[in-house]
Amino acid sequence: MTSRPSERRFYAELLTLLGAPQRPRADIAQMEQAALRIMEAIGVQVLVIDEAHNILAGTYREQRIVLNTLRFLSNRLQISLVCFGVNDAREAIGGDVQLARRFDQFTLSRWAANEQFEMLVALILRNTPLLHPSVLTAKSLRRILQVTEGITANIFHIVNSLAIEAIESGRERITDEAIEKWEPKFDATQHSREDELMRTATAGKAGSVRR
Repeated sequence: MTSRPSERRFYAELLTLLGAPQRPRADIAQMEQAALRIMEAIGVQVLVIDEAHNILAGTYREQRIVLNTLRFLSNRLQISLVCFGVNDAREAIGGDVQLARRFDQFTLSRWAANEQFEMLVALILRNTPLLHPSVLTAKSLRRILQVTEGITANIFHIVNSLAIEAIESGRERITDEAIEKWEPKFDATQHSREDELMRTATAGKAGSVRR
């Protein structure tokens, strides 16, 4: 979702992500039809919208229009909608009663010290652009979990920060020592707000997930 939502900016962002050239003087109806044609042509089945809480940054009229646009796309293309956002996303989606009724909410618990958490960290490490593999001890995994409080965004943040440090230092791997010395640059308590909502909507029903 754009930082200041409006129908024009929403369609402009959508067309950009679809890789579609845009005419500078195209009106909203033309942008809408272009987006619909492309999405139908490539067989879009799910539209994922991050930071859905940004809808609240618009005026009441802009909020209503954007929510109407989401409902229209879901109905017109018979696709599912998935929206992520902080707790305010509930209020944003709730601005359209018909759209809100399509959503069910699911709560995702924070990561815990288990095999799934180890797998998550391993997958993140595997995809970092480092020359050498990073092999962490159980102690380091516990520290990551403690510092991040099991919040997904914080876990990605710490691994990304450590990867940057590893590249800049020339080590080209994340070590247990680096994790032990690392100091968080975020407030985990504040980031608990980012227990995000994922809302999934079909043309007739929807669901949401909070993590």
